Amino acid sequence: MATSVENEEEQNQNLKTLNESINAENETELEDEDHEEEEEEEVKPMSKESKLRAERDNLNTLVSRLKKEKVSLRVHDLIIKGNTKTKDSVIEAEIEEIFKQANSMQGLMQAAGIANSRLRNLEIFESVDITLDSGPSELPGTANVIVNVVETKNPLTGDLGIFTKPEARSWSLEGSLKLKNLLGFADIWDGSCAYGWDQASQISAGIALPRFGGLNNPVTARAMLLSQDWLKFSSYKERMMGISLGLISTRKHNLDYKLTWRNLTDPTQMCSKSIRGQLGHSLLSALKYTYKIDMRDSPFRPTQGYAFVSTSHIGGLSPDSRSLRCLRQVKMVSLYVFDISASICYITKRD
Repeated sequence: MATSVENEEEQNQNLKTLNESINAENETELEDEDHEEEEEEEVKPMSKESKLRAERDNLNTLVSRLKKEKVSLRVHDLIIKGNTKTKDSVIEAEIEEIFKQANSMQGLMQAAGIANSRLRNLEIFESVDITLDSGPSELPGTANVIVNVVETKNPLTGDLGIFTKPEARSWSLEGSLKLKNLLGFADIWDGSCAYGWDQASQISAGIALPRFGGLNNPVTARAMLLSQDWLKFSSYKERMMGISLGLISTRKHNLDYKLTWRNLTDPTQMCSKSIRGQLGHSLLSALKYTYKIDMRDSPFRPTQGYAFVSTSHIGGLSPDSRSLRCLRQVKMVSLYVFDISASICYITKRD
């Protein structure tokens, strides 16, 4: 009995030793395989084409996810860079409300396109770049909007040209100057002059402010001095001096106020009765309201869509007896279908 027990213990010991040797051999083989794989990876690094392919696949996956799923995201901060002269408040006023309304990645991308277009329309930047960056790590689901602008290097621009009018057998010399962002409020100052031989001369100056005080609408102001000589055609001279103010300017609505002083003279004493009744000084104080709807596919060369413009002109707001009183309405509808256009204009006038 003792002998059989000793034999069993000896067999168990042999089996244990055999298992340990087999496990050691397996571990050695696994380590050798791992070393071989690491050596293969070191010998064969990922090529540039493979990296580009992997990045493209990741980008396609992200784009497909954005198309199928709505990724919730909101703006945490608006960071403006590159503006050395333009006030931060001007840029923020143009685009801040757009990003506040966006609450997803898709909405932020769409808002970035609209904001880029609005900043370029200010005409004071050479380039505008808008990028999205992740927000603070402690605030998941947030993003920072980074607006990088490059201001115009030369704020002063000008034009000079000679223009002819064959039907009137006259020509004129015209020039203009424009100064951008003088005060840092995206303001645009411009002046123009025109001199026509034997006919007319005009001098005007104006300013445009996209943001004035707390108003959300741009404000424009312009002063004008005009002298016209109609002796060749109707034997009278006309002198006009006035100012105009743009009070409201939106996508559909425009409201302007105009105050003009006019003086008609008849040096030859040969003008018609209708002109003779208007000789002397007169004052024009008027409001002009324009309502427009533009559903065309292009504002320059439309092929489809329609446009509607309604203009109401109310004159005689001044209590002065010399003020011209009138009411004029112009309505115009344009329809574009397959490069074929049709327009209808209706005008009513009452003095």
